Amino acid sequence: MTQPAEPAQPAQPSEAAQTPGERRTQEALAASGIAFEIVRHGPVRSLAEAAAARGVAPSQVIKTIVVRRGEGDFLFVLVPGDRTIAWPRLRSLLGVSRLSMPDKEVAREVTGYERGTITPFGSLTAWPVVADSRIPEAGPVSVGGGGHGVSATVDGAALVHALDARVADITDLDDPGGGPPGTTSSGPTGPADRPDATRLDESA
Repeated sequence: MTQPAEPAQPAQPSEAAQTPGERRTQEALAASGIAFEIVRHGPVRSLAEAAAARGVAPSQVIKTIVVRRGEGDFLFVLVPGDRTIAWPRLRSLLGVSRLSMPDKEVAREVTGYERGTITPFGSLTAWPVVADSRIPEAGPVSVGGGGHGVSATVDGAALVHALDARVADITDLDDPGGGPPGTTSSGPTGPADRPDATRLDESA
């Protein structure tokens, strides 16, 4: 009796079809020695969609936020998808009174990645990394893969180790019902918009 055909598997893009950012990310991931799996999916419009497409929980989608500490001085902040930066705690950790968020042009200039694709892996400059303390205990997590609709699934503890990240409790649970979308009582320098609250992340 004829056996039913196996379902077709999606073709993997050739190396030529990858963007320079994707290639740079994957080369950096491979060089780090961390085990990783590249996941490709279509456009997503929410954290829930991103998590479903990547096969992880929303808290395991890791946002990579570029933060400016001073003139020409930046860092990556890794934040679970369902949380937002607690700016007073981050400023205290870094010993500064002011932090800011660069615009998308500056973020691209200092990382080599456009917003929506940013990842510490393969950044043009190896900026310091601060990771929320929940990430090492999260198990598998999903980080940006250097291109739109591309991510890398890695172990949370291995991620912070590979990036030599400073680990601290620097986030609060995101509360969509706590006020108008995208706002909070505390921003990078005090009362301000919360730029990382409503978009998925700079890397998803």
